Amino acid sequence: QVQLVESGGGLVQSGGSLRLSCTASGETVDYGSTGWFRQAPGKEREGISCISSSDGHTYYSDSVRGRFTISRDNAKRTVYLQMNSLKPEDTAVYFCATDVMYYCSDDELVPGDFKSWGQGTQVTVSS
Repeated sequence: QVQLVESGGGLVQSGGSLRLSCTASGETVDYGSTGWFRQAPGKEREGISCISSSDGHTYYSDSVRGRFTISRDNAKRTVYLQMNSLKPEDTAVYFCATDVMYYCSDDELVPGDFKSWGQGTQVTVSS
């Protein structure tokens, strides 16, 4: 079992930045992928970014490409999401998820493809 803990959320003004962290513990492995999802009130969970553990390949949704950057520190078992130029529409609960069988390609992220999830961290962007 893998346990994931997100941190770094908070309240920020429009145009500001935040860095989210997703730290894994338990039975972690050096393959598979880690993804970031978000869910705003009344909306479906949206996959916004992922990174492959094997080769570092990354994916970004159209809604965040150019503003968000995903990275990883294998020694710390942590995946980061640097979020710049934040907009009010980025307000949501942000979740990280991982799956040992999933390869982060250029395909749209589907929540059902990821087995292990964190509890989420709230990001609120004020206008």
